[in-house]
Amino acid sequence: MTEEIESTRALGSGGHSPDQRRSAGALLIAGPVIFLLGEFIAAMAWTDPAYSYTHHFISNLGVHGPSTLFGQYMYSPLAWVMNAAFFLFGLTILAGIIALRDLSGRRRWATIVPATMLAVGGVLLALYPGSGEALEDGTGQYHSMGAFLGFIGGNVLAIVLGRRWQRIGVSQRMGRALITVGVVGLLSMTAYLALIVSAGDNPIGVIGLIERGAVHPFLIGLICAGAAITKRRAASVAPALPVSAHAAD
Repeated sequence: MTEEIESTRALGSGGHSPDQRRSAGALLIAGPVIFLLGEFIAAMAWTDPAYSYTHHFISNLGVHGPSTLFGQYMYSPLAWVMNAAFFLFGLTILAGIIALRDLSGRRRWATIVPATMLAVGGVLLALYPGSGEALEDGTGQYHSMGAFLGFIGGNVLAIVLGRRWQRIGVSQRMGRALITVGVVGLLSMTAYLALIVSAGDNPIGVIGLIERGAVHPFLIGLICAGAAITKRRAASVAPALPVSAHAAD
């Protein structure tokens, strides 16, 4: 009887300790928070003129400058803060996905691959800031590659996690929300790229808002998923302990 209860508990919890699941959830929360906090701090330091979340590109925050690209003047006093956030956020999310071992085989690779894309994209964004000079010397292509990997990786990751809601231990509603934010992000990315190509050096005034539509939804989705994983997994294991002990007696 004791063995049956222990087996059921392992199946319901992914076969891992509560501490391991809490660590995975905490990392999935920490990664997006690092990005959003770094973005906020760097934006608050940009005061002359004030940085606009609606108009300015996210990458501008990582360019100390002064520089100009796509018709936007860039001068970020705390560029190193944004670049540190770029570097760390994707790696932290990848660590959370690796720690979340509820998926196996091909299902596990379906989460590892987009999480790796996101991590690599963040590192490229940090190492190759998107300045006008970078466009001229050829390193701008690495920044663009990093942005593309980040857009695709983050949103596909959200969709995959949403489709595997039972396996990762979140509610069906949370799964649907993750799929929704991933789809919204991919659509926003498509609109953003189309506007960049068509507008050239004169992007529309809300280009920054559209770009954030490709990033912020999946970041918020991962924060919510991380919190749900931590809360639900801890709750699912706790009640099983006294039952198992009673069965053993």
